[in-house]
Amino acid sequence: MFFFFPCYLAGPVSPIFVFIQSDPDRHCNTDWILSAAPNLTSEEQLNLTVPREEDGTFSKCEMFVPVNWDIDTIREYGLNETTGCQDGWVYGNMLYKATIVTDFDLVCGQARLVEVIQAMFMAGVLVGSLMFGPFAESFGRKRATQIPAVLLSVFTVTTALCPNVYLYLVSLFLVGFGAGGYRVNSIILSTEWIGMSKRSWGACVTQLFSAIGECVLAGMIYGIRNWRLVQLITAVPFIPESARWLLSRGRKEEAKQLIVKAAAINKHPVSESLLDKVVNHIQQGRSFQEHRWHL
Repeated sequence: MFFFFPCYLAGPVSPIFVFIQSDPDRHCNTDWILSAAPNLTSEEQLNLTVPREEDGTFSKCEMFVPVNWDIDTIREYGLNETTGCQDGWVYGNMLYKATIVTDFDLVCGQARLVEVIQAMFMAGVLVGSLMFGPFAESFGRKRATQIPAVLLSVFTVTTALCPNVYLYLVSLFLVGFGAGGYRVNSIILSTEWIGMSKRSWGACVTQLFSAIGECVLAGMIYGIRNWRLVQLITAVPFIPESARWLLSRGRKEEAKQLIVKAAAINKHPVSESLLDKVVNHIQQGRSFQEHRWHL
């Protein structure tokens, strides 16, 4: 189970999707009128500065054009000319303390960027998977998992600190790039520690650990409710190496050390004779696969 841990960490790689609230309750920020009447109630401020929709609700994307009149004149004549929100929005009835939508004001004319965010992440996953899959064959499972894990950790942090949506999109692509490589190789790394007869079972368990990671993420979000803080907490990778790959490269002693370490963690120490049998079994299985591939 120790070697399934990377897959557990691969689950909550992108908590931001849980924090996308596509159409939160909001209205334009119209605090400009408070310079004329600082004691206005919130309801009166909205009535004077925000137009209503046909159903009687306040507009989410429009406001009356600010004027330099005194409050009595505004009350007497009213405002008629409308414009888009000029000073941001005021959000209400929020499920979370902060979301990507509210932090970057991805509403009204910017609402299309919510879909771009999801597409950008998945594009990064695709590119990362295609690049780091073949990389693992040449440079080892551990290194091919370490590099995307570092990218994933670094850009998960930068994503949480981005001041605007455009830097966020770039950072999120790189998060996806690291996540794609990390997830592919963490599954390979985990299953290569399992015999061929149990490998399909092992592949299923890796996905189970990813699901557990998502469940843990849901609990974190329920308690924290701030996407930036959750994003920072998820930036924690861990990677062992694959003994099978080490043996394929002739690094027998390193492979033995890893097998002994894994056995010790599982509280099943192995004797030297049993260790040699395990190593020979892995090597024979590798030779058989390579022979079948050439055929």
